[in-house]
Amino acid sequence: MTENNLPMQPPVEEDEIDLIQLTKTLWDKRKTIIKITLLFIVIGFLVAFLTPAQYSVTSIMVPQTSGGQSKLGGLSSLAAMAGVNLNLNSGSEISPLVYPEIVKSVPFKLALMNTPLTFKGIDHPVTYYEYFTKHTKPGTLDKIKKYTIGLPGTVKKAISSPKEISATNTKNTSLIHLTKKQEELAKHLEKTVYVNVDQKTGNISLTAIMPQALAAAQLGQRAQELLQQFIIDFKIKKTKAQLKFIQSRYDVQKKKFEEAQDRLARFLDQNKNVSTAMARIKEQRLQNEYQLAYGVYSELAKQLEQAKIQVKQDTPVFSIIEPITVPTLRFKPKRGQIIIIWTFIGIVIGIGWVFGKEYFEKVKKEWKEKE
Repeated sequence: MTENNLPMQPPVEEDEIDLIQLTKTLWDKRKTIIKITLLFIVIGFLVAFLTPAQYSVTSIMVPQTSGGQSKLGGLSSLAAMAGVNLNLNSGSEISPLVYPEIVKSVPFKLALMNTPLTFKGIDHPVTYYEYFTKHTKPGTLDKIKKYTIGLPGTVKKAISSPKEISATNTKNTSLIHLTKKQEELAKHLEKTVYVNVDQKTGNISLTAIMPQALAAAQLGQRAQELLQQFIIDFKIKKTKAQLKFIQSRYDVQKKKFEEAQDRLARFLDQNKNVSTAMARIKEQRLQNEYQLAYGVYSELAKQLEQAKIQVKQDTPVFSIIEPITVPTLRFKPKRGQIIIIWTFIGIVIGIGWVFGKEYFEKVKKEWKEKE
């Protein structure tokens, strides 16, 4: 075989990765990698055990809305016999997609802030607002973050923070005024109480997170009750306004009817044996007033009962699939997971440190050789 017929050998590139060399480099520098990894493991332990415990509760509910007359059952036919028409159009339904916005609303948050909660170490119930303004202090990790990573934000906040407006400036207006602390707690509530809607099943899950188990359950229970009440108020607002109006007109007309009835009775008692034309005309006039008052009164009575039934019909009912229970296990921190993550970060940074140092030494050496 001639030299021209020899098989071509692929050229060996200088930059080709040598796995054996890489492995040897890691083995030679294993002490450095172990030291860096141990450092991050220690940091992981500190984060895991210094992070305050958090407990989470979740409730799953399904809103049951009325379907026409199905809620009334046999009441419809019985009411028809009494002359009451129950063929009323149901009010507009509130989409479950609106529920998370209700929980984020300022009135909802203010109501939650005033919820009395029970905490260990405090001999009396305190509100959510009082607990986070008077009975809690920043943890060690919070202080470290505040004066390290969060230092620029802390300085900016101290410089640009506007003076708090006194609440008395707006007490005579219908506008809601929040203090600076209330605004901070309102933002905090968005992370501790929130609602998720499953669009496939229609289930609504409400979650509450607090530093103590009993307080988390109490806050979740109150949030669930408030959410149901807010939805009911929104749903039957128009119907209740109609009921209130009809009730006021009914009360007025009932008084007029009773007065007309009394006038007719007095006239009949005073004119038992009188048969003059004037007496008969006056009796007829009083009879007409009585019949007119009775007709309006009777019609309003029917409308009043109809409106009351409509309010009941439009009031949504919530089926609780998963009730609030006091948790026994903390929601976070997940200490094992935190330690594993920090260990992995330590290994990656240790390996990166070794190869980075090797690379820079190589570049430095080549730079000097070229000089």
